[in-house]
Amino acid sequence: MKQSTLKENQVFHPGEKNDAFAQYFVGQSYLNALVNDPSLNITVSSVTFEPACRNNWHIHRDGFQVLLVTSGEGWYQEAGQQARFLQAGDTVVTHDGVKHWHGATSDSWFSHVAITAGTPEWLEAVSDTVFKDAEHTTK
Repeated sequence: MKQSTLKENQVFHPGEKNDAFAQYFVGQSYLNALVNDPSLNITVSSVTFEPACRNNWHIHRDGFQVLLVTSGEGWYQEAGQQARFLQAGDTVVTHDGVKHWHGATSDSWFSHVAITAGTPEWLEAVSDTVFKDAEHTTK
């Protein structure tokens, strides 16, 4: 999905460049905090990925993450499993302690709403080899 098409089909504004978490991403992402209520034990944000952008492998400790895909095409992969192709309308539930990553395909922007509880443990970057293997997964 081209950037101009993404902006037309975007449910939520993509937000600002995600500089605060840039060290945990390969490529450029954007973050829009949708719920800013410190009394809640969750975060709700819209995350937008430029083509081929992905976050590092990570684990949610003492919590979970729910992804609601809002536009574009992307990947989700748990350690030891085949990558899963994602598009608008797909949902993902990541349980406590599961090592995983998610991000855009090489030729599409990708956006999702992330509902997250607990503390993320950021791990190593997703290698180009792992990403290319995902790209060879049947869409």
